Amino acid sequence: MKITAFAPAKINLFLDIIGRLDNGYHSLFMVMQSVGLGDTLTVENTEEKGIFLTCSEKSLPTDEKNIAYKAAKRYYAAIGKEPDVRIHIEKNIPFAAGLAGGSADAAAVLVALNEINKKYFSKAELCKIGLSIGSDVPFCICGGTQLSQNTGGVLSPLEPLKDCYIVLAKPECGVSTAEAYAAADSVNLYRPDCMRMLDACEKGDFEGICKYAGNVFEQVIEVPDRVEYKRIMRENGAALCQMSGSGPTVFALFEKKENAEKCAEEIKKICPNVFVTIPVPHGITVERPAE
Repeated sequence: MKITAFAPAKINLFLDIIGRLDNGYHSLFMVMQSVGLGDTLTVENTEEKGIFLTCSEKSLPTDEKNIAYKAAKRYYAAIGKEPDVRIHIEKNIPFAAGLAGGSADAAAVLVALNEINKKYFSKAELCKIGLSIGSDVPFCICGGTQLSQNTGGVLSPLEPLKDCYIVLAKPECGVSTAEAYAAADSVNLYRPDCMRMLDACEKGDFEGICKYAGNVFEQVIEVPDRVEYKRIMRENGAALCQMSGSGPTVFALFEKKENAEKCAEEIKKICPNVFVTIPVPHGITVERPAE
């Protein structure tokens, strides 16, 4: 059987680090949103035993260093079966960008393999496997607009973000997530208002969401031209502009398509990776073969 899966990227409308757990991981309070930019994966059984991974982005590894490969290995271990799968990733999401591109690919592999194996696991069980691979994987499986808490395993659906247009600007540089957390641990962070943000999200209050949005990583991560990106975004009528995840991607929300497109054209003059997309109400989607 051959499954095609679409893996949406995500942005963080809100990200706060609540504290550090005894196991060294961080407890987070995040409002996450799936977007229309995504990778496409094909997953199919093969007669030959093993995990065979290819990727359109030649600089990415195709062995156990790739999180999608790890996801396939973990899934087969969970069902007690020897792997026999071929996976191809068509990359559209920039990597090392704060957009969960790798986690989205891992989530797509888990969902596709579960389709191939006749939904052996429930979505909750699949999310549990995903959490053992990466903190953003459960959200990428479920998607939409969600509150994500603790290490990513506690998800609560929120009112969908209203129709709008999203500009993503990703500079050439990448950001090490581990280094970002280490930097955040070394300073006293200003805390955004999670209570009012959650209240705005529950009400579907777009203006309130934009007002109370925040990302504590902006206090410790330096992104080239971030100030200039935000200036262009605001001048073109952005309702919100901030960094996603640990960066370096900066995004902006626009109510009017023409404003988003004009902003994107201006930012392209100084940023190599610019996208105009929309919020989507889902995580991984799959196309099954015709019966």
